[in-house]
Formats: sequence, C-alpha cells, structure tokens
Amino acid sequence: MAKKESSRYAEAGVDIDKGNEFVERIKPMVAATFRSGVLTGIGGFGGLFALGSGKYKDPVLVSSTDGVGTKLMIAQMCNKHDTIGIDLVAMCVNDIAVSGAHPLFFLDYFASGGLDLEVAADVVKGIARGCEIAHCSLIGGETAEMPGMYRSGEYDLAGFVVGICERERIIDGSDIRVGDTLIGLASSGIHSNGYSLVRKICFEDMKLSVNDRIDEFGCTLGEELLRPTRIYSETLLNLIKNYKVKGMVHITGGGLIDNIPRVLPNGCRAVLNSQSWEVLPIFEFLRENGKVSKFEMCRTFNNGIGMVVVVDAKEAEDACNQLEALGEKPYLIGEIAALPKKKKDEPIVEISC
Repeated sequence: MAKKESSRYAEAGVDIDKGNEFVERIKPMVAATFRSGVLTGIGGFGGLFALGSGKYKDPVLVSSTDGVGTKLMIAQMCNKHDTIGIDLVAMCVNDIAVSGAHPLFFLDYFASGGLDLEVAADVVKGIARGCEIAHCSLIGGETAEMPGMYRSGEYDLAGFVVGICERERIIDGSDIRVGDTLIGLASSGIHSNGYSLVRKICFEDMKLSVNDRIDEFGCTLGEELLRPTRIYSETLLNLIKNYKVKGMVHITGGGLIDNIPRVLPNGCRAVLNSQSWEVLPIFEFLRENGKVSKFEMCRTFNNGIGMVVVVDAKEAEDACNQLEALGEKPYLIGEIAALPKKKKDEPIVEISC
C-alpha cells in the first residue's frame, strides 16, 4: 500500500481530504431536502434550480441573507450544534415569507479555523432540518477553513435563501389602513437576536453557566438559550390563501419597536397592548436580572412575539382560528391608528403596559 503523501497545506491548518470527506458525509442530508426544480447535487461549482413554466404569470424572485449572531457562542459553549442550523434557515426564510414568497432554495456558508467533521455535520443536519420544515431545498454552500482567523472550536455561519411570488400578490404593507388589527404569533423564545446582551447578563453579571438549571425554565440555561427559532413560512403561505393579509413583520433585531414601522404606510402607527400576549419566562428573567427597561426589552428582543400579521379587523378572529389550526399560538395584540400630523414626537409604535 502506497504511503499517503504529507501535505504542507494540512500542516498550515487546511485539510483538503477532510473537506472532501465532509462533502461525502453530508450528501444524504442535503439530498433529503431536494424538491422539484433542483437540477444538481452538491459538489459542483454552482447549484442549479429550474423555475419551470406556467405556474406563475409574472414571477418575482425574493432573496435574503442572514446569520444567527452570537447565539453561535452558546452552541459552542454547550457543545451542541444540531439545532443552530434551524435558526439559520429560519432567520432567512421568515424574512422572505413576509412578502408572501415561497422559499425555493437555500445556500449556506460555514467557516472555521479547522474543520471538525462531527461538528460541521451536526450544523448541516440542522440546516437540512430547517429546509425540510420550510419546504426549501439546500442546493449548495461553502465550507472554509481559515486557521488564524478563528480560534480552535470556533465557527461562523451565514445563510442565503431565494424564494418566489406572483408580482400582483406581493405583500408590502401598502394596503394597511387605520382600524386594521395586528395579530402576533408566539415565538419559541429569544430566537436569534439580542444574544450579546443575553451573554452579558447571564455570564458576566450573574456568573451563570450554560449547565445551570433554572427553575423558571424547567431546563438548563443552555437548553433555554438554544431553543430554535420558529419557522413561520408555511403557516403564512397557508394563511394568505384564505385571508387578505395586508402586511407581515418578522420580529428580529430592533424588536417590535423598530420592525413594525418597516411595513407601515405614511400616516399610520401601531398601538399595541403588551398585556395581550404571554411573555415567556426567559424575557422576565432577563429584564429583572439585567435591570433592562421595558422599552429596551421591546427594542432588543421579540418579547414573545416572533411574527406580526396585519389584517382587516373583520377577519382577525377567523384568521386567528386558522392560525391555531396550523399549530401557531396567535394573539390579538393591537391595531393600526392614525399618526397625528402635528405631533412630531408621536411614536410610530406605541406599547401600553
């Protein structure tokens, strides 16, 4: 048997053979996400996807890219990597779902100082699971080894999604009117925003460990912080088949305060009642122990609401019934009001306590 030739590149920290082995290992996971339209498997220079013909009269492609922020550090602290990929998919597909777009395909970028096959495979396992939930195909990605850029055990993630919708059915908030109702869909927890503040409160200020069990949560701190972001895309696509949805908002960085105005037409503001939905224990825990104001909580975290849907007030109750049937926990959280013309300092989002 011929002796394997040594590699100076491997000595420098980049193992090409290990990278090839990783691609072979994840091929079955990736193939399980393929839907109609996928033309190539992974391993090529580009992923091919056919839109087909006849299904759309005037199709518009909708794209988004995102990451999961410093939630990655929690995964690394817990040495649990099989759900962070769900977060990655969720952050991207939820963003295009608010336009009424159906996700078609997903690409990922995984970078580390040195490739750990088990960790990387777990990450892709989560990405594949997220794509299955969203009915989206994982058709490619990039795995980069960059010794010196990342410390041992560290990695970074980014995701990219492309979806499609009919031009005349794009949802952009332009139909929102005074008197419309805001429906909030429950989040599973913190989702993937605000983790820099979470880490400061929990690990710097409180000196906690991810292995500490917190009675309010019924689990360890690490388990609570790693709850995957909810993927709302299939729910929203089903809802818009039966109801006139006027606007949708993915509650990410900036919370309710900064995200809702992104879909409001001129002259409109949102008036929310914070007593109308359940605030999960993790948020009360952070607010009390971190001495965070209620305003900052609503601007940093989702506070229990991961998605907001705007509908005509007459359809709100029926829409909630369908959302419940689809497995969501909806709340009637507020209404659209007129923005006074003469009051320059009037908030666009008002949250009463």
